Amino acid sequence: MRYVDIKGTDIKASRIALGCMRIGNKSVEEVEELVRTALDLGINFFDHADIYGAGASEKVFGEVLKRHPEWRKEMYIQSKCGIVPGVCYDFSQDHILKSVEQSLKNLNTDYLDVLLLHRPDVLMDPAEVARTFDILHASGKVRYFGVSNMNPMQIRLIKKFCHQPIVINQVQFNLVNAGIMDSGFNVNMKNPESIDHDGSLLEYCYLHDITIQPWSILQASWEEGTFINHSDYQALNDKLEEIGKKYNLDKVAMSVAWILRHPSRMQPIAGTTSPEHLKALAKAGDVKISREDFYALYKAGGKKLP
Repeated sequence: MRYVDIKGTDIKASRIALGCMRIGNKSVEEVEELVRTALDLGINFFDHADIYGAGASEKVFGEVLKRHPEWRKEMYIQSKCGIVPGVCYDFSQDHILKSVEQSLKNLNTDYLDVLLLHRPDVLMDPAEVARTFDILHASGKVRYFGVSNMNPMQIRLIKKFCHQPIVINQVQFNLVNAGIMDSGFNVNMKNPESIDHDGSLLEYCYLHDITIQPWSILQASWEEGTFINHSDYQALNDKLEEIGKKYNLDKVAMSVAWILRHPSRMQPIAGTTSPEHLKALAKAGDVKISREDFYALYKAGGKKLP
């Protein structure tokens, strides 16, 4: 497993992170095996959110850490807050502080390595967010901060007031959902792909040393589910299989290796709950595919180069 230095921190993170959204309905023993497998593979970064499993995902992970407190020093734990499910987004000081306290309790840890603001809150007071970050940082409860699903202007607004750097932006990105890349290929073109929906998010994060963490790395859409072995994406699957043979990767790992090829050194979030699938997927962390194969896969996903 290769590693990436998260700029603005002392974190040397595995190129692939384990996403813990779906572990809430697993037993402690199952999650224990998953975490053990991840650590054995060199995966040292674990992504949570206060709303995953309505808190159950953090809690079962915390039960694993009760059994293995020695594992805490081998890992980086990230969580997210700011979504009140079905109600609103909330970046108020009161909500953030309460959320962090609950996450720390659930996870059975004294601190988070990274806290992300989960989705933009249009009622956010950036000065209030800055004061909240100061409280959490000074208390040692959160070491570093980031955001999720935010565009450059939203990040700039937070950065204007905050003393701590914004070090991560977690956004949707994969072979099928490559919007942060599509408009860059189609500058000055009169086609739908030329529309910049996110304010040059990819370039902004690269320029400002903000690590992009792609989520939903295998999902075509909520309705379709994964594009792996999906009949609507046969050409992509054929190309993944063909190119994967060159690198001894299955189609899932090949999809991840495609993301890892970008020079901004993204850190994809792998959401599998299967130790065996994780072992296969982790092979992508040791591979650098060719430029030609990167573009071949991009085009196989239904994209056109101008």
